[in-house]
Amino acid sequence: MGATGSGTRDDPWQLTTPPGTSTYQMWRDETASPPTLVCQVGSTQLKYDLRAIDDLHAMLKAHGDWMPLGAADEQKPAAAGTVEAWGRSESNPVGGWYGLRKGYRGRFGMYLPPLLEALGLAEVSHDAKNNRMRAR
Repeated sequence: MGATGSGTRDDPWQLTTPPGTSTYQMWRDETASPPTLVCQVGSTQLKYDLRAIDDLHAMLKAHGDWMPLGAADEQKPAAAGTVEAWGRSESNPVGGWYGLRKGYRGRFGMYLPPLLEALGLAEVSHDAKNNRMRAR
């Protein structure tokens, strides 16, 4: 599933969640500190550290196989061994949450995988639930 857009605020990436149930937009804000990946889902805006793209790709390459996405809201625990758990783990390159907006730091495993797929960095499954991804 490809995405349209160039990833700027004026021309955001147009993406679809892995199960294909929702569309959303993402764009880079390199003027923010730290540089940010903005995710607009309806009226809700989530923000992730921009380095999440490269860091997630590097982790998937090192992992070498399919990894479950395990998307979860910030208030819910993430299942061990999932992309979501890695996106909030103290052992990842940022030492914790890639999500930057308190209360909305989760869903890393929902919104990042389709972007990596659109950028040609990963393959993502598109089933009704229990989706997974691996590096390209």
